[in-house]
Amino acid sequence: MSISTEASRIAELIGDMTLDEKLAQLVGLWERRGGSGDGGDVAPMQDAMQADEVGFQAFAAHGLGQLTRPFGTAPVDPVDGARALAGKQRWLVEHTRLGIPALVHEECLTGLAAWKATTFPAPLSWGASFDPALVEEMGAAIGASMRSLGVHQGLAPVLDVVRDARWGRVEECISEDPYVVGTIATAYVRGVQSTGVVATLKHFVGYSASRAGRNLAPVHAGPREVADVLLPPFEMAVLDGGVDSVMNSYAEIDGLPVAADAALLTGVLRDRWGFTGTVVADYFSVAFLHTLHKVAADLGDAAAQALAAGIDVELPTGNAYLEPLAERVRSGALPESVVERALERVLRQKARLGLLDRRPEDYADVGAIDLDPPEHRALAARLAEESVVLLSNDGTLPLAAPARVAVVGPNAHDTAALFGCYSFLNHVLSLHEGVEPGLEIASVLDALRAELPAAAITHAMGADVDTDDTSGFAEAIAAAREAELCVAVVGDRAGLFGRGTSGEGCDADSLDLPGVQRRLVEALLETGTPVVLVLLTGRPYTLDWALERCAAVVQAFFPGQEGAAAVAGVLSGRINPSGRLPVSMPRSVGAQPYSYLHPPLGGASSVSNLDTAPVRPFGHGLSYTTFTHTDLRLAGPRVPTDGAIVASCRVTNTGDHAGADVVQLYATDVVASVTRPVVQLLGYARVHLEPGQSADVELDVPTHRLAFTDRRNVRVVEPGTVRLFVGRSCVDPVLTADVELTGPVHEVSVADRRVVRVQVIGASRSEGR
Repeated sequence: MSISTEASRIAELIGDMTLDEKLAQLVGLWERRGGSGDGGDVAPMQDAMQADEVGFQAFAAHGLGQLTRPFGTAPVDPVDGARALAGKQRWLVEHTRLGIPALVHEECLTGLAAWKATTFPAPLSWGASFDPALVEEMGAAIGASMRSLGVHQGLAPVLDVVRDARWGRVEECISEDPYVVGTIATAYVRGVQSTGVVATLKHFVGYSASRAGRNLAPVHAGPREVADVLLPPFEMAVLDGGVDSVMNSYAEIDGLPVAADAALLTGVLRDRWGFTGTVVADYFSVAFLHTLHKVAADLGDAAAQALAAGIDVELPTGNAYLEPLAERVRSGALPESVVERALERVLRQKARLGLLDRRPEDYADVGAIDLDPPEHRALAARLAEESVVLLSNDGTLPLAAPARVAVVGPNAHDTAALFGCYSFLNHVLSLHEGVEPGLEIASVLDALRAELPAAAITHAMGADVDTDDTSGFAEAIAAAREAELCVAVVGDRAGLFGRGTSGEGCDADSLDLPGVQRRLVEALLETGTPVVLVLLTGRPYTLDWALERCAAVVQAFFPGQEGAAAVAGVLSGRINPSGRLPVSMPRSVGAQPYSYLHPPLGGASSVSNLDTAPVRPFGHGLSYTTFTHTDLRLAGPRVPTDGAIVASCRVTNTGDHAGADVVQLYATDVVASVTRPVVQLLGYARVHLEPGQSADVELDVPTHRLAFTDRRNVRVVEPGTVRLFVGRSCVDPVLTADVELTGPVHEVSVADRRVVRVQVIGASRSEGR
């Protein structure tokens, strides 16, 4: 169907619809199926906000815009759930006047959040991999699972830039660097949408910059921080990824809730970037304009403000966009044309998904469905392996066939410790006692026993993740004393709204390991047995004490169902660690909020007694081999402000293990009209090399990468000197060069290229941006 024919059809359809039918297309329906209301909520204030349950047929009498999480609210067998969903869609086609099926959405941040579906590593692990190509493959696998069930839209990825390690949702984020977030999230979008389903950008915008790292707290970010740090990943995913849906942030930025901010939801997103998809409300955020933010007098006022600002669809259900909004329209307080503007976008999206042409026979019986096929598990394993970060190592790793190993710690034999908050296991299944995960999952203890079959391995839990109970210390200490090596597996337990130490609503007022875990590790160190510390966490913790005393420290950010084998493989040497830190490892909680992208005044200073420098910087990660970087070359020493910096270098594996290096190119803007970060990542390339192998890596960097908001509040590239370096992290330069940006100040636009072009010649495998 041509665009003009589709537009005419949609216009004719809208003209034939009653107001009730129009509004029905702008809301979701969430059938809770056993929602507890007793602390088991899976959305903020779910029990308080959810209206009395109305049956599906009564609610959908005039049609239905979306079905909310039919697979992600309770354990549902995939085939049974797909059949039930097909029955609902068939009913909508047969028994509503317009016969339009509902669009179905689910969470999909660490894989499709459904029972028995492959669970991939959490987004911090995507960032640690620095491998957008692999993340794109993962996105395609997730999209295929969604499509097999009849799901049309996934509520991921999260593009919030990490600003404060205390925030509970750090685990859902990709990095503290906007470019890493943008490139990897855009790859995920491409993967998901390549299967014919819709990805959704979260949370537009500012959510991660909340005060004190508290969930759903005020954000006081200036327009420059919003424009230069928080918005660029979304711009990339819209313009370079072609994403078809965006979800608003719960945040209020400088006193204005995003859900009512037309300058962002319409001015930036649609008018500047040309976004043509739908904007969906984060759960209950329309009603929150009335109940939390207090900028709306009632639900009708909240609905009118949100709709006018640019939120097209109210999720998870129709608290405000049904009768309260209808009353505003019928009274003349809100023009019906505003409703029709959102409706046109919704119907256009449904047309793209083929939902305007469905017939009852299209929802025939459902065949076999496998949500955890071997190829998906293989992808999960690859991503987990690439994301493990070796923070420190005195030579103990890789292990040299130890005879006696003590494996201790609260996360050593807890498979839930491998999963993030938005995994089905921790998000939903934890509320359904006795239901099996439906997946084959090994704990780190299981994986080490398989990895080291000749070793005598003992196990002691030692402590819980988050209690003060030290009664298990004695057993753990005894096990460590009798062993040649102690592997201590500690970290987080993901959960929701205070039911975990990491996750939505699980914010931290300390960045020490939760509970008595530090005391446990220090007690193990006192035995004199070498301790290898393994961290399964959703955020970076303060680890200066462990980095100084442990034989090695290994970081895995909720590595998913294949994560235990990845960790064990790194310890044994079967896997050469290649992850790099996507976030800084903080020195203290007092340094928060912190980003490596700080201006000069954000660093250590003789006029303050607090040192903000992290104990391990952004981009850091060790390997079992060595890489040298040589011969930094520039295509030219002078580049116009609207041009591109073309830099190349040679990387060589000078060790005796095959491995992957992440080539990192950084820049410092020597003098600018406003303060700039002391250093920023320009581009990166992940390069796999055999021992002795070399590769030439070329990064073609558009000057847009150096853009910032000037004193006029205009995004520009200014002329002047830029200092470049290739480094092992943001603070470890190896090769340096200067380039001069010449010509007039260049005002950037959407026509400017945003993404670095990467070319690798000579490597056996490479991925990069």
